[in-house]
Amino acid sequence: MTHRPSHRSTPRRAAGGANQPRTARRPTAPPEGKRPLKTLERVLSKAGLGSRTEARRWIHAGRVKVNGQAVENPDAWVDMERDRVTVDGKPLRVSERIYILLYKPTGYITTYKDPDGRPTVYDLTTAISTFISPVGRLDLDTSGLLIMTNDTQLAERITNPSSHVPKTYLVKSSRVLTDAQLQQLRDGIELSDGPTRPAVVTRLRDSGKYTHFEITITEGRNRQVRRMVEALEAVVLKLVRVQIGRIRIDTLPIGTWRPLTEAEIASLSA
Repeated sequence: MTHRPSHRSTPRRAAGGANQPRTARRPTAPPEGKRPLKTLERVLSKAGLGSRTEARRWIHAGRVKVNGQAVENPDAWVDMERDRVTVDGKPLRVSERIYILLYKPTGYITTYKDPDGRPTVYDLTTAISTFISPVGRLDLDTSGLLIMTNDTQLAERITNPSSHVPKTYLVKSSRVLTDAQLQQLRDGIELSDGPTRPAVVTRLRDSGKYTHFEITITEGRNRQVRRMVEALEAVVLKLVRVQIGRIRIDTLPIGTWRPLTEAEIASLSA
């Protein structure tokens, strides 16, 4: 089942209690050993209540307590196995895990709010009341597959460079690229932040003065595919991400989303 966007609504957030008295900040301490410590703002965001920005606002407003004490430091460490966190007096409960696959169109950004008023991917996912975050980024002019979830552990695994999760893109370059240039992309090309890892590159077709090709990379650097093509003295005219790991867009209509299947989630966790 795919879902089309409707009128944008505000993600569910805790209510009331904005004027509770302020107290001294809880000291920030470094993690100890292997205890499952997380910063307070991250605990709230991970629970699906809202973005980290919203969490900071609630914390500064005195709406969040740890073990009965108001804590106004978003960076305070919390041990979820020992500490009791409440928002407006209500115990914090982790939301049900949500995993969706969105076909992001061009012209949409992946942040929650844009000061310039540009549309965001959250305008396409208003049917989901729990706060979810994009796994990685796609820039304004890039379309394609975007996973969104409130499972931060899975998101970190996918985006961690050491995981080497493959991501596949369809590319249209501004000029015809030679076989030698495509081989440079395969072998690794020097960028300002170092050489790229080897990539899988397949020429799809040449049309007039353009080359269309598919590239699979196992890194997540900022604008990486665009910069790789620019290193060949060409420009990316069109960029579509069509696959992450084993998950492909296939027939998903642009601007819509669907839940990930259990098998797809398991493949990302493997």
